[in-house]
Amino acid sequence: MSEDPKETRAPGEGGRFWRFAYKYLAGPAEGVPNAVYGGSAEAREGWKRDLENRKRYSREQREQRQAAREARRRD
Repeated sequence: MSEDPKETRAPGEGGRFWRFAYKYLAGPAEGVPNAVYGGSAEAREGWKRDLENRKRYSREQREQRQAAREARRRD
């Protein structure tokens, strides 16, 4: 038998799968400098613009679906 102590982890830390998932699928942002550590004013403004664009797109899609439903009801 090996005398090496078994590595202990805190509950919820996960195992190989979670380390792989974080490292390769959900790692820190690399496209925006300082995005992980507080971020710059430019990065925050870019994030706000992106969020507003996503909300606007969602609103437009919702309005289009509603208009299509209304048009089907009228026919």
